[in-house]
Amino acid sequence: MKTTIDLPDEILYQAKLLATERRTTLKDIMVQALQMFTRARTEDDDKKRKANIKRLLKAMQASNTKAMIPLKREEIYDR
Repeated sequence: MKTTIDLPDEILYQAKLLATERRTTLKDIMVQALQMFTRARTEDDDKKRKANIKRLLKAMQASNTKAMIPLKREEIYDR
C-alpha cells in the first residue's frame, strides 16, 4: 500500500544513511522500524495484561483459605 508521510528532515536523513550503510532501501528500513515498534507494543500489552490477571486472582482469593496440604491415605481414612 502506498502512503505519504511527512517526516522531519533530520529523521529522514538518518534513515537514508542507515539504509545506505545496510545496503537496503528506505522502504525496508521503515518497514523494519514499524515492525519493531508494533512488536514492542504488543509485548508491553502482554506484560500489563498478565500483571492485571495476577492482581485480580490475588484479590479474588478468599482471606480465610489455607494452602492445601496433600494427605496420606491413612490420614484420609482417619477423618
